[in-house]
Amino acid sequence: MKFTLHIWRQSSPEDPGRLVTYPIDGISPDMSFLEMLDLLNEELIRKGEQPVAFEHDCREGICGSCAMMINGLAHGPERGSTTCQLHMRSFQDGDEIFIEPWRAAAFPILKDLVCDRSALDRVIQAGGYISVNTGGAPDGNTLPIPKPAVERALDASACIGCGACVAACPNASAMLFLAAKVSHLGALPQGKIEQNERVRKMVAQHDREGFGHCTNINECEAACPKEISTEFIAQLNRDYIASAANSIIHG
Repeated sequence: MKFTLHIWRQSSPEDPGRLVTYPIDGISPDMSFLEMLDLLNEELIRKGEQPVAFEHDCREGICGSCAMMINGLAHGPERGSTTCQLHMRSFQDGDEIFIEPWRAAAFPILKDLVCDRSALDRVIQAGGYISVNTGGAPDGNTLPIPKPAVERALDASACIGCGACVAACPNASAMLFLAAKVSHLGALPQGKIEQNERVRKMVAQHDREGFGHCTNINECEAACPKEISTEFIAQLNRDYIASAANSIIHG
């Protein structure tokens, strides 16, 4: 298979950046998208040119670092898939493919397809943890938790923090990410002690980082590689209102 790649090249945060066209041939349909970029970089290095910078780690759809827009879609055309799990058989031979980094004020571009997504880490650090001292690890059967609560917590914890929800949202909102991180702790008894304080702190940090607000367009759910439901955003809103009301009542 052969393709014409239009890739965003930007040498530094101060560089205005531009799309550069690269023809590439001899691509197996069974290659992953990142393997195709690896092949391109090998060709560029042989020519003495700068390889394309892009993030990757596990290449198993777990770490969330392979963040890029492919033909205007976060992680590409396959729903429920990360870029590293996208294969070239998803494209037609001879296709033109446009590859760009996430576009959001909270995700400044560092180089080429690499952007700084540490804002998501700071949202988690603001309140997304449990600090209650529970002593030694209890036996798994000593704390009964309803099965629906466990399943809901597991559904929310599937979020890999890739930022696709931000990239897909016209408002660059991270509400789906935030809702998943709040909900996976709040659904379990261990997380309920700090639930009210946690949701207020994380929402405040979300806003400080420059993310936009949710207007229920649902592009985030469509782009999420783990297909996390926007129902968690509704739950986040309920938790936030309850937390605010509780704060007023108890001073």
